[in-house]
Amino acid sequence: MDQMPVGARTYRAPTGIAVLVVCALLAVFLLGDAVLRSGWGTMLLYAPWVLLVLWAIYAISVVSMVHVDEDGAKVQNFLRRTRFGWRRVSELDLRWQLDFTLDDGRKLACWGGPGRIQSPRLSRRSGELRVPQSLQALTDVRTRWEHAIERPVGSTGEGVDAPIRRSWDWPAIGALAVIVVGAAISVAVTR
Repeated sequence: MDQMPVGARTYRAPTGIAVLVVCALLAVFLLGDAVLRSGWGTMLLYAPWVLLVLWAIYAISVVSMVHVDEDGAKVQNFLRRTRFGWRRVSELDLRWQLDFTLDDGRKLACWGGPGRIQSPRLSRRSGELRVPQSLQALTDVRTRWEHAIERPVGSTGEGVDAPIRRSWDWPAIGALAVIVVGAAISVAVTR
């Protein structure tokens, strides 16, 4: 792969969004059933608990991802976000998941990105060698990293030289706080 990949790319677990959609449909069904059987008041008492389970599924299966571009990467594992420029990466590997070793000595495993390398296989129909998607993703990320560190220092602004920044997913934490307040109100009303 001699060419630089163009544009940003986001990697996440392929089944995460499907699981969330199925669970959201189930949640709508359960809350709708509560409205039909007992009324809106009862549904509002059940809603925080159903939404809490839906939030947990979202946090476990959808939120974790790896976003790469020409300047660096942003990794989100559950509610923790880490953003860094490519020059902050000292090693890149793919074991069970994509692993970045950063220049501050920490190893960052990407729970939502490409994972576990499968060996290339021959296609039964065409006899061509099929390369697993995880290996293609590793090649894409490694190519971006190698091209970025080959550029002259200072020629790209702060992009590839960006420091390691760690933060929290405040919108998701805010949603959890609202759901917990709703659950507390639900408990207070039923006691």
